[in-house]
Amino acid sequence: MSVVLGYDESPGAAQALRVAIEVAVAFGEPLVLVYGAAPPGTGGEEYESHYEALRQVGRTALAGAVAATEAAGLETTVEILDEKPAQALIDAAARHHGRVIVVGSWSESPLRGALLGSTPHKLLHLSPIPVLCVPTADQGAP
Repeated sequence: MSVVLGYDESPGAAQALRVAIEVAVAFGEPLVLVYGAAPPGTGGEEYESHYEALRQVGRTALAGAVAATEAAGLETTVEILDEKPAQALIDAAARHHGRVIVVGSWSESPLRGALLGSTPHKLLHLSPIPVLCVPTADQGAP
């Protein structure tokens, strides 16, 4: 079993990282850090350029999260996936026997998330395992 975290350096992801570390420590399970982003298009040179740029952004974004999880004494796996974030998290959770998927929420209204298809909203409807949606600090999180 593992705890799966969607991470992208946003304020919501930073808060979710703190909570995911707490959950992983409480269960004594490894933390899987996932960065999912699908470049536009379906192939060719432009696609490859976008894909490599997204992978570099993902590596940079996850570096601080890896340091935080290692400081907490957690075993950590990193996945940078060529998929839209919600699907990347669902797929990573399946591969790593995820107990829960942890994601940060934006300070958007539930209606806006439903209309625009936010990652937390998609996960709440598509994930076969529990999803822990962590509010940003300005939404009243501890």
